Amino acid sequence: MKPKVAYKPISTPEGVEDHVVYISHLQNDARKYYQCALIVAIIVTALFCLMAAQLLIFPLLCTSSTEKTEILLQQNNCSDPCNIVLVESIPEGLEYAPNSTSNPSVFQSWMYLLSQAERSVDIASFYWTLTNNDTHTKHPTAKEGELILQEMLKLKQRGINLRVAVNPSRSPAKDADINALRASGAEIRIVDLPRLTDGVLHTKFWVVDGKHIYIGSANMDWRSLTQVKELGTTVYNCTCVAQDLGKIFEAYWVLGEANATIPSPWPDTFTTLYNKESPLEVSLNNTKSHLYLSSSPPKLLAKGRTDDLDSILSIIDDAQSFVYISVMDYTPTEEFSKNRSYWPAIDNHLRKAVYEKNLNVRLLISCWANTKPNMFPFLNSLAALKSYKSHYNMEVKIFVVPVSPEQKHIPFARVNHNKYMVTDRVAYIGTSNWSGDYFIHTAGSALVVNQTCSPNATNTMQKQLEAVFLRDWNSNYSHVMNSLTSYKEKCLF
Repeated sequence: MKPKVAYKPISTPEGVEDHVVYISHLQNDARKYYQCALIVAIIVTALFCLMAAQLLIFPLLCTSSTEKTEILLQQNNCSDPCNIVLVESIPEGLEYAPNSTSNPSVFQSWMYLLSQAERSVDIASFYWTLTNNDTHTKHPTAKEGELILQEMLKLKQRGINLRVAVNPSRSPAKDADINALRASGAEIRIVDLPRLTDGVLHTKFWVVDGKHIYIGSANMDWRSLTQVKELGTTVYNCTCVAQDLGKIFEAYWVLGEANATIPSPWPDTFTTLYNKESPLEVSLNNTKSHLYLSSSPPKLLAKGRTDDLDSILSIIDDAQSFVYISVMDYTPTEEFSKNRSYWPAIDNHLRKAVYEKNLNVRLLISCWANTKPNMFPFLNSLAALKSYKSHYNMEVKIFVVPVSPEQKHIPFARVNHNKYMVTDRVAYIGTSNWSGDYFIHTAGSALVVNQTCSPNATNTMQKQLEAVFLRDWNSNYSHVMNSLTSYKEKCLF
């Protein structure tokens, strides 16, 4: 007999499907949880990476920026113990009262710079006439210029490189000095600004060994040492200033290449950090000072360089008590342009200074055989502002260098050739006459010194320059405009 077997019912197809669906749901939920966990892990990892970047990378970037700022501050602060000396050429026969202000001569300054040169001498110049032969004269006072030229001709033998950037001469007969220098081994470049800017290279400065400079009114001319009244300054052991002036020289040097054109903009190598907004902080004669170099014309300005006209206008506007100006020529016009053009930029600021701020403005303008008579109506217009009733304190005098019968035969001599301004706050020593052409088309440069950050200093450049101006203003060689009955007689037209 067979035993009874209990049969278990087989699940229906519907039941199997439900079980499969249930398992599928569990798998889908697990997959979702896994995906969420993966996303969370990625987010956490990304956040961690960002935090690490913030902690590790960003501080490095910040440190780099800080270092750049520190470098910029260091570059604007010169640690050299710079010495600055005011220098003059006083013409033969021009004598001041005993104990009057006096300064070392331009000749002494140039000879000393040449004696101290070790590697290089760079000179930017208008023209060269350092000998009697150049001027077709036989005057004994040409000796100083001839000595300067002799020392320059020896530089190559001493292993010193001489570079000269000079304006084109009007005649090959006037190139004797340049040809002699070239033959001695000097590098000469003719800077054709008449073609490039419709002006001339009128600037006058030296850069020696990248650490000494001279800048001022004196041309490379024997008459600038003994027969013309000149003023400039020499700065010794001051690489920051010399290297910055060297950038202006290098601009001339580039433009002296064959078929040169003016870059626009100028490459970064010509950029300067020092200007009227951000002057160089430097010790001059142990006195804390701020200075910068300005230049003209605008086409030759690299990034950061203050335009010479802007420099002059800002100095006038900055004055609080007085503005004293000594220049050879002063006209609110463009004297050399083809079309008559009125140019009142400086004139307006001087009138504004007198009218709005009641400043004492004095102009000491030169008068000599080559003075143009059309300058005097404009000077008379300024002088007319002088009024004791209205308290407009504008004064104008002309300075006449005496001329002996023998000296009359020296061409283009016997004149006050100064180009400077001094206020109660700033000393400005330039190379340009004050008419529109010199700032629009012609190459000039200037040194601006402000030592008001040292209020207790007694022998500042500003005080020295003020003393020179007052010496000349109060001398017998200065004449009030309205006291002159005949300009022809006084100025020897």
